[in-house]
Amino acid sequence: MPLETPARIVSELATRGYNAEREAVTLLADAPDTDAALDRALETLPDDALKLRARHVRDTLETDSSRRSLGDRSLSDPAESPSNSPESPAETTDGDSAETSARSNAPADSDSSVSTATKSPPSSNDSTSSPVETKGVSGDGIASEQQVTREIDPEQLSVEIDGDMTGQSTGTGEYSDFVAVFRDRYERLSKQLRGRVNHRPTDALESLPGNEEAAVVGMVSDIRSTASGHWLVELEDTNGTFPTLVMKDRPIADLVGELLLDEVIAVEGTLADDGGILFVDSLHFPDIPRTYEPSTADRPVKAALISDVHVGSQEFKADAWHRFADWLHTDDAEGVEYLLIAGDMVEGVGVYPDQDEELDVIDVYDQYERFSEYLKEVPGDMEIVMIPGNHDAVRLAEPQPAFDSELRQTMSAHDARFTSNPSLVTIEGVSVLMYHGVSLDEVIAELPDEKASYDEPQKAMYQLLKKRHVAPQYGGHTRLAPETRDYLIIDEVPDVFHAGHVHKLGYGKYHNVLTINSGCWQAQTDFQKSVNIDPDAGFAPIVDLETLELTVRSFG
Repeated sequence: MPLETPARIVSELATRGYNAEREAVTLLADAPDTDAALDRALETLPDDALKLRARHVRDTLETDSSRRSLGDRSLSDPAESPSNSPESPAETTDGDSAETSARSNAPADSDSSVSTATKSPPSSNDSTSSPVETKGVSGDGIASEQQVTREIDPEQLSVEIDGDMTGQSTGTGEYSDFVAVFRDRYERLSKQLRGRVNHRPTDALESLPGNEEAAVVGMVSDIRSTASGHWLVELEDTNGTFPTLVMKDRPIADLVGELLLDEVIAVEGTLADDGGILFVDSLHFPDIPRTYEPSTADRPVKAALISDVHVGSQEFKADAWHRFADWLHTDDAEGVEYLLIAGDMVEGVGVYPDQDEELDVIDVYDQYERFSEYLKEVPGDMEIVMIPGNHDAVRLAEPQPAFDSELRQTMSAHDARFTSNPSLVTIEGVSVLMYHGVSLDEVIAELPDEKASYDEPQKAMYQLLKKRHVAPQYGGHTRLAPETRDYLIIDEVPDVFHAGHVHKLGYGKYHNVLTINSGCWQAQTDFQKSVNIDPDAGFAPIVDLETLELTVRSFG
């Protein structure tokens, strides 16, 4: 049987007594004649070698005079590579190579670039300093000398995944399922708040005399303004509901503008004379502790964080993707050993009105086949983690399970790790909360512009961290699945929060949590024009896991 897939290559190697680097397997899988390439590689392997390395496979394939051009363009002729030319710098601006432009099926989007000079400065309290935004390598060719020196030791790679609900879904849509998920949300988030206030259940508040000091932890069930301009916030716990009043002239009145229905908060104050309402003096969110100290890796290693690739769209920026993949093969990308993709691998079908008119690939499974081909351009020894998004072929309701077995097989070239949306992914001790980000639309729509906007998507992500829940409001545009457990709660404080969906680049720090919305790889669609979204396309935030310093690379 022909060795058609990486899994079969690994199995064949095992039967012959060899292990192999992942990139070596990828190179063999991409060879015109995989069986012959494997035989040649093993024939020339030293007798004492037990592992087939990528460097040896490259050397074997390069010495084969009958070889055709491999799918991995890392083996291009150095003499023809633009990056070898003394006139071609290692970092160039977009569109410098006519050859690169010719490779793209999508038009260039000159408006998608974001410069640190034009972005609003981050806030002094919660944002990180602006990273240097540099340009990626342009052109088809990457010198083979550069690539040979760039190797990843698979023994040092470490990925742990927590919160993957794939295969754990129990919801049937019954009323009892909704009760269970909200009860779980209340119980778990209230535990984070009860240490800060002297909480009393709602039914106990009703029995207290007037003018007593009291506190309650509850889920926001209603928010409305009184005739005098004060705010009436009704809180609910497992025993009932109780009204609280935030006076418009109190400093905490601004916090009411941050509230969303169904989130869990705590309030302290004084009961009215008749005890029927609580006048609020302070309001508390579950929040991230201001003293939080993130963990870091024990060695110099980096991760690239991207999202919203949208292969299959006519606006997919293939040229930018090629530049990004080329750059990953260079010495300049030394240390970038992880690639985290936060959803929307493909454009999907029927996601928004008249989408079919903007599709380059009309069948969703063909879109994943095409995406897999683009993924093969990434170095084969990189560790890849992927979660789904709302354009992917999984259920729309969150939490979203990981891709099914058929789609995993389609995208199996790199032996990527597939997990649910959201998931907490720990890379060499650094925890990264990966969430596609559909709820950001709702947060931005509900909260004031200074609290959340598309121009600064990281601020909307700050709100999710403050609420310790990635999709707190039920019943809006964000579809939420009733489960016995609320998988959308942020139980553990992450070191990095990575999201996408809104197609805008944004980054900052919230209470020392590095927060990144990674933009997209798709130029503006007609639908985005209709909702006034100008995407930031072709960016790759690179996180140094040893220092948590951020650099944003531009390939658009």
